[in-house]
Amino acid sequence: MKNITLLLLLFSSLLFAKSGIYLGAGYAHNTERVTYKSLDETISNNAANIKIGYGDRKAYAVEFSLNYVDNKSNIFDTNDGKKYGFDIALLKAWDFGIYIYPYLKAGFGAGYLETPADLHNNSLTYGSFNLGIGFFLPLSDAIDIEVAYEHKNVSYQKPDQTINENPISSIHIVYTGLNFRF
Repeated sequence: MKNITLLLLLFSSLLFAKSGIYLGAGYAHNTERVTYKSLDETISNNAANIKIGYGDRKAYAVEFSLNYVDNKSNIFDTNDGKKYGFDIALLKAWDFGIYIYPYLKAGFGAGYLETPADLHNNSLTYGSFNLGIGFFLPLSDAIDIEVAYEHKNVSYQKPDQTINENPISSIHIVYTGLNFRF
């Protein structure tokens, strides 16, 4: 009952806040640590992100984003390719009257890594749980700069079905982008 009450409060605040749709795009730098069998490797990659959201930059928002990671690592195979994914997140922002709006973000995501390590699909799928912190810096009523740090706990599918261990990953992301609000 307590969870239902909290969800109703969240949805009612989304409806009655000065909400709107926003579109954003940005650059991210990912540092990923992958653990699998005897492998424990840290890699760095560049990423691009586009997103659409609904909410108020001073209160709450729901956000959907598409991610592209320019993967240059050879984690599972020497021919590992790009990563594509999506994330869904809830944001809670605060207005402290200091012209920037700090926020907390939580959500989940999924995607795939192009790799011949999986002989059947030529890709490995993954799921993630995401937590982030950041701020919006308004340039006008319709445009703001977003700076954020995000942490993702990722679990990949097994490339080898004979092994009981799934590859796991911890990704640290530094993001900067531009949002356009309508």
